[in-house]
Amino acid sequence: MTIAVYQVQGMTCDHCVRAVTEELSTLSGVTDISIELNAGSLSAIHVTSSTVLDEADVRAAVDEAGYELVS
Repeated sequence: MTIAVYQVQGMTCDHCVRAVTEELSTLSGVTDISIELNAGSLSAIHVTSSTVLDEADVRAAVDEAGYELVS
């Protein structure tokens, strides 16, 4: 099990949290997602997975939800 923390720009509300959670949940191996919403700044996303996730896949999922993965 691994836990990775990503910083996402542009999230402002619970709808944003649901959208990002939904997209990240589709990635293979993801078992848990926890988001620390920081409206107007960077939000921290903690992703627990059974294997190390490819950052390109995480970036694509966040982009699909309409937000920007910063790191």
